[in-house]
Amino acid sequence: MKLKKILKKINSVFLHFIFTIGLGFFGVFTVLGIAGLSYLIYVNSTLPSYEELAKRDVAESSKIYSRDGTLLYEFHGEYNRTSVDLDRISPYLKNATLAVEDKDFYKHGAVSLTGIARAIKANYETGSSSQGGSTITQQFVKNALLDRKKLYTRKVREVLLAYKVESHFSKDEILGLYLNEIPYGRNAYGVEAAAQSYFGKSAGELTLAESAYLAALPQAPSYYSPTGENFDALVKRQQFVLDQMQAQGYITELEKHQAENQEVAFREPKTEIIAPYFVSWIQNYLTQKYGKEFLREGGLRVYTTLDLNMQNIAETVVKEGAAENKKYGAYNAALVAVEPATGKILAMAG
Repeated sequence: MKLKKILKKINSVFLHFIFTIGLGFFGVFTVLGIAGLSYLIYVNSTLPSYEELAKRDVAESSKIYSRDGTLLYEFHGEYNRTSVDLDRISPYLKNATLAVEDKDFYKHGAVSLTGIARAIKANYETGSSSQGGSTITQQFVKNALLDRKKLYTRKVREVLLAYKVESHFSKDEILGLYLNEIPYGRNAYGVEAAAQSYFGKSAGELTLAESAYLAALPQAPSYYSPTGENFDALVKRQQFVLDQMQAQGYITELEKHQAENQEVAFREPKTEIIAPYFVSWIQNYLTQKYGKEFLREGGLRVYTTLDLNMQNIAETVVKEGAAENKKYGAYNAALVAVEPATGKILAMAG
C-alpha cells in the first residue's frame, strides 16, 4: 500500500512537472510568435507601396542622335540601361533565362520551396554553394528594390517584397522588369544594353546562341566576361543553358547542336563617339540645363540637327586643312556649317 501511495505521489509530481514545463514552452512559443508577427508587421510597414513600386525611378542612359536617327553617343553613369517592352526581347533570350534561372517561374508563387530544396540538395551533392533557390521575383527585388547591405533583415524584406510584387504585377510584367534590371557586366544593366554592348544589336535580334551566352552571364558577369581569361568557362556555361533549354522543351536537339556550333562574334568594350566636338557641345548644353546626374540617368532621347553626310565631309576637309596649315606653323582647324534660314547646325568638326 505504501508503494502504491509513493508511486501515485511520484506520478502526480511528474504530471505536474510535465504540465508546468508544457505551459512554460507554450508561453515561450507564444511570446516568440507574437514578437515574430509584430516584427513582420513592422518590416512590412516600411516596404514601398504598390504606387511607389509602379512609379519607381529607374536609371536609364541618355542618347544623342543625328537628324536621321543615327546614334552619336550614349551618356550613362554606373547604369548603362535602355528599358524595352517584353515583346521586343528575343523569345530565345526569355526562354534561356527562364530555363537557367527559374524553370517553374509561371507555376509557383513569389517563393519556391521546391526550388530552395532543390538548391540545398544540389549544393550538398556538389559540396559548393553555387546553386541558388531564389525565384526570378526574388532576384528582381534583390537587384532593384533593396540596398546592398548584407543585414539579417534583408532576406526578410526580400521575401515580403517578393510577395507584394507578385500580388500587384502579372508574371509577364515581372519577367519584363527582371530582364530590364539585372546586370550583365560592362556596366550594362538589362538585356537591351547587354545586347548592344556584346553584340551591337537590339535584344529582339539575338540568335539562340547569343541569347544562351547572355543568359549565362548574370550568375557571375565579371568571371564570365567574354573578353576575359575565363572564356572557356563561359562556353561551358552557355552549353549548360542550351542543355536546360532542350531538357525543358524550349528547343530541339538539332537547334541546340546548331547553336553550339555557331560562331559568335563579341564586340570589344569601347566608347565610340561620332562627331565628338558636336556631342561635347550638346553635352555641355544639357548639363547646364538639366544637370550631370539627370543627363546620365534620366533616359533622355535627344534628336539633333546634325547631318551625317555633311559631318563626314567636314571632318575630311578639316583634316586636310590642318595638314596644309602645318606649312605655316599652324596645327589647328575647325569648321561649323549652319543652315542660314534656321540657324540649325549641320556639321561641326575640329
